[in-house]
Formats: sequence, structure tokens, C-alpha cells
Amino acid sequence: MNFEETMKALEEMGTEQTKKTFLRHGAKEPFFGVKIGDMKKLVKYVKKDQDLALALFDSGNSDAMYLAGLSINPKLMTKEKLQNWVSKVHWYMISESIVGAVAAESPFAIELAREWLKSDEELIEVCGWSVYTHYLSITADEVIDKNEVIELLNYVEKNIHTSKNRVRYVMNSFVIAVGSFVPSLTVDAMIVAKKIGKVSVDVGNTACKVPLATDYIEKVESKGKIGVKKKTCIC
Repeated sequence: MNFEETMKALEEMGTEQTKKTFLRHGAKEPFFGVKIGDMKKLVKYVKKDQDLALALFDSGNSDAMYLAGLSINPKLMTKEKLQNWVSKVHWYMISESIVGAVAAESPFAIELAREWLKSDEELIEVCGWSVYTHYLSITADEVIDKNEVIELLNYVEKNIHTSKNRVRYVMNSFVIAVGSFVPSLTVDAMIVAKKIGKVSVDVGNTACKVPLATDYIEKVESKGKIGVKKKTCIC
């Protein structure tokens, strides 16, 4: 499939109901309103075409941008291309689920996470925390810089409730990821989770809720899943 064919396929998959749902979550035009499950049917047609995936993201169409993230080979992404991607994020689903996840599987994960989480722009900072969160879910424990993770936990403890709206959500997710995926730091994460307690985030006109980090980590522990890594964080 070429670019025009892929965009036409996305348009045909879109529905007004899904579009309304995404708008309530903060999606920005242009987009067609394609369910993620339906979109994944197209992945097999574009996943081997890196140039097509890059063109889809550059289109600025939210559905195409998401498909690009599902189709791209993160290992072939340059730092410059990832910087281009983060400069174009316009709502949290793209920043967290696509740019954050793709960067986490790239060779520049920690380098970009460190840079982006210091940004003054909300969605770029969101990307930074998302990259680190995804990175913890797929990276072997012996590779992870535990001291840096502890420093970030301490930062979250002190700053989460005064941070920007969506940043609060991804900071909370970071604490959950530390507790769930890094067994040697589960206790540290639980201590921070108890201190931060309930995290308030404006999720708009949706039924979404911010998970309580303590409950989430305890649930993972009860299932015997602490430290179980993912094969991929792109989904």
C-alpha cells in the first residue's frame, strides 16, 4: 500500500462514534476516528515500509500517526526523526502510546527521556516520562540505572501534585512501572506510591480514572507478575 491507499483505508475505517469518543479524550483534527483494533489490520501492509510509516506520521492525521507508530521499526529511527516526532505531538494518546513507546524501543531511549522530561511543554514532558515508563517494562534489570530511577521516584514524590495535568498521570504511571517491572525497587516504589496517594488529573468528559499506584502494584504482586517484562511496549 502507498500513502494515498493507506489514508483512504483509514478514512473508510473511521466512524463518527469513535471520532466523538476520541474528541472527548482530547484528540485534535484532522482524524477519521479509527478504532485501534481495526487499525491494526493495516499494520501487516505497511510494517515493512519505513518511509511510508514516516510519511503517515508527518501527515498530522491522528489516525495515521498512530498507525505509523504501530508500523515503524524503532531500531531504525534516528534521534533526529524522534525529535521531529515529539515536536508534532498534539494530544496525549500520540505522546504516550506512540512517541513514548517508539522512543523507548529505539537506541536513544534514555537519552531522549532525560531530555524530554525536563521540557516546559506539557506533551513533550509527558513523552519523557512515558519513554522511561515504557523502557522499564521491556529492559533487563541489569541494564537499568537503579540510582537514576530512585532519583526520579523522589522527584515524583515531591512534584507530582504541582505538575502539569497530563504530566501527573504519566508520573503516576512511572511509579507503577517501577513497582511492577523492577523487583529490586518495588518497595521503593510502594513507599512513594503511599506518600503521593490519590493523584488528581482532569480527564475531560470521559469515564477514565487515574489508577491508585499502591493498589495497582499490589494487584500485580498478587498475580505473581512483579518483574515480568513485556516483549514490546508498542500497542
